[in-house]
Amino acid sequence: MSDPVIDLLTALRENVMGVTESTLATVDGLVVACDVTKTHPESMAAVAAATLSLGHRLADQGDTGQLREISARCSTGHVIVTAVGDRALLAVVTDEGLDQAAFRREIPAVTAELRRHLDKDVSS
Repeated sequence: MSDPVIDLLTALRENVMGVTESTLATVDGLVVACDVTKTHPESMAAVAAATLSLGHRLADQGDTGQLREISARCSTGHVIVTAVGDRALLAVVTDEGLDQAAFRREIPAVTAELRRHLDKDVSS
């Protein structure tokens, strides 16, 4: 039987050109699930959690509302950390060929579905 959370991460990689890996983690940096081949998921979860925390502080200081995501544009791709509710985050690694329009279309539904799965696990 497949894991529905892993299936969501795999579908994101398969449906959005340029997405290469993703890690779902708690806001305190613990891995929940991952679809990775190159990155170390525990390290990615820890650094992404720290990044999200700093992003929340930036949003507060800028008085710009609730943080949705932090993006690092790198020489050969991106690392995008997206809030998944108040308790989790999704760190997505992409190559330089990221289809940003497709990513923007897909990520709200993916994060909503991940949030539903996480909420279901807590209430069980």
